[in-house]
Amino acid sequence: QVTLRAGAQLNAHQVNQYNLTLRATCPGEDTVEKLLFVWVTVGLRCDPPFASAEGDVVRVPADVAPRMPLYAVLPRPLGGVTVSEGCPQPLQAGLTSHGFMLRNHDTPLTLTRQGLVLAPASGFDRSEDNQTFRLELEVTDRFGHNCSGAVRVEVLPPRRPRVTFPELQRAVTVPEGIGPLEVVTQVHASGDNVRYALLAPAVPALFTIDEVTGKIRSTRRLLAAHAHLLVRAYNALQPSDHATAALNITVRGRDPRAPSCVPAISVYGPGGAGKALGCGAQGLSWQPPRRRSQVPETVSPGSTLVTLSCTDPAGDGGSLRYALEEPLASRFLFRMEGPRLQVNTTLDYDSEAAAAAGFQFTATIVVTAGGQPPRSTRVPVLVTVTPVNEFAPTCPNGATFTVLETAPFGSAVGRVAGTDRDYPPDSLEYSLEEGPGPSQPFSIDAHTGEIRVVGPLDPQRHKSHRLAVRVTDTRHDVNPAKRRSCLCEVSVRLQAVPDQAPLCTPEVQELRIAARLGSRQPVTRLQCQGSPEDLALSYTIAGGEERPGHGTAPHRHAGLSRPSRPGNEDRRFQLEGNTLFYLPDGPAEPRTYVLLVEVRGSPGARRRSAVVALVVHVTPRSTPVPPSTTSQHTTVQKEPRVITRAEVVWHPPAWFVAVLTGSGALLLAALGCVARNLLHR
Repeated sequence: QVTLRAGAQLNAHQVNQYNLTLRATCPGEDTVEKLLFVWVTVGLRCDPPFASAEGDVVRVPADVAPRMPLYAVLPRPLGGVTVSEGCPQPLQAGLTSHGFMLRNHDTPLTLTRQGLVLAPASGFDRSEDNQTFRLELEVTDRFGHNCSGAVRVEVLPPRRPRVTFPELQRAVTVPEGIGPLEVVTQVHASGDNVRYALLAPAVPALFTIDEVTGKIRSTRRLLAAHAHLLVRAYNALQPSDHATAALNITVRGRDPRAPSCVPAISVYGPGGAGKALGCGAQGLSWQPPRRRSQVPETVSPGSTLVTLSCTDPAGDGGSLRYALEEPLASRFLFRMEGPRLQVNTTLDYDSEAAAAAGFQFTATIVVTAGGQPPRSTRVPVLVTVTPVNEFAPTCPNGATFTVLETAPFGSAVGRVAGTDRDYPPDSLEYSLEEGPGPSQPFSIDAHTGEIRVVGPLDPQRHKSHRLAVRVTDTRHDVNPAKRRSCLCEVSVRLQAVPDQAPLCTPEVQELRIAARLGSRQPVTRLQCQGSPEDLALSYTIAGGEERPGHGTAPHRHAGLSRPSRPGNEDRRFQLEGNTLFYLPDGPAEPRTYVLLVEVRGSPGARRRSAVVALVVHVTPRSTPVPPSTTSQHTTVQKEPRVITRAEVVWHPPAWFVAVLTGSGALLLAALGCVARNLLHR
């Protein structure tokens, strides 16, 4: 019995055939050998839960995109062993392609050749709940190995809200006389990417609908009629997500017994307060309020905007009632005091609500007469509010900026952002109290408030600058002359840039050249390296001294920092870039030049320079003497020798000199006494 060794793994991609030699020996018989061939083949296996009886489960939302991949069938290769005797048979190794087949076709889902289960081409139907689809699949490879399994797709409610109408049926009543393209009513549906369309009537006769806003407008002047509309709201990206609502519109004819009012339409705003449009009943008198050129936002509550003069054809004028109709915003802003329309609260121009309404507020006054049934007349009112400059601009907190002292022309320093409580909030202008000049090298953009550098910055004179910025509001009042401003103090600090002088190697050079007649000859090339912000280095012969004859180069910088006179006064040397040239002028004499070359960084940098000392010994080139028959003279040029002599000098301290002097005086006195005694004897 031949078994697989424990821990062994077969891989048909690497080895698909093993040749075994079996040897059998029995007592008293000959040994028998036999070849055994083992082939490793590739099979196919479907893993659970796909291969289970229930199948794999996939849950997807109903708003998934059409033809979206929902599931992928991934079969696994299954290794197998085939044993035979005799000659080996070649087998193809490696994983082959698979074929996927759908057994049941009662499903809107599709299966691709790559084993992907896709959503329906038109998406799932969102109107149905608890949708479940089961797919039975079979996988086959090219060798005939196969496996099967099942997938159950459960459709969940959509992740996004469905398109719905808050009211499926709605009745609207409007008076006759509405002109073409006037808004009659508006429908609204909740959902994403909502669009609107009219299903009935198919051909718009009286009304049309705005696809985006849902506003229903009249197509012509409306007379007494009745219309039934079917409005569909749908998701523009998912047309299958839709809802339908019914709308009954009744155009009510005018009652000839309704109250008659003057003015029929009132416009209160630019051009006059309480301007009458239309005609009232004949023989009635209406005195409009005092004409004004504007309706300021600071109009006080309780001010009368318009006064109606209405009569009842039935003759009972005392039974008329005045009220404001929707919207609720108009009832909050205005109020009725008998036939007078008054301001209920401040008409604030500086608000988002006023800006959204275009700074125009509408109201409808309903005048109702008693009796059965009640008879009413509606008077539209349009109130336009104009701005009043109430507030002054304010300065930003901590307006302090920092700029490099080497900032070039046009560099941005910072932005002054003023604020204003009046509408519009960004309608501000900026200016500097002191214009740009030597003491103030800055300018400010009048519209954005951005400060820029427009002049040279001198950190030695001014470490910081204080700017007085004037912030003035514009377009905050109907009168352009009424403007407010404030003065802001802005501080600009100059940030010092570290002095990084160019580095030259070496800083002192001693050179020797042999002058020749003719064109210029190069002397040396300076090796200097600047800072990263230096675009190019400039080289200039700053000074030096000229010494006749051959000498020794000074080795102390103190001797080079203060030259007696420029070393290039006769213009024997010229710099091109970092290369020094010698310009011969006639026969040269032995001479030594001490040159100081100043190396600077970029033009905008200050105090960024280095000095290189060059000691140039110029000697004339020796002229060969033609040969003579009598004698031959050879001039041997001697190299100069440097002799160094050290002198030792001792400078004793003062106390030592005093002690030595006193000791000498005492010694002389003692010797004098001894000599006196000897002479006396």
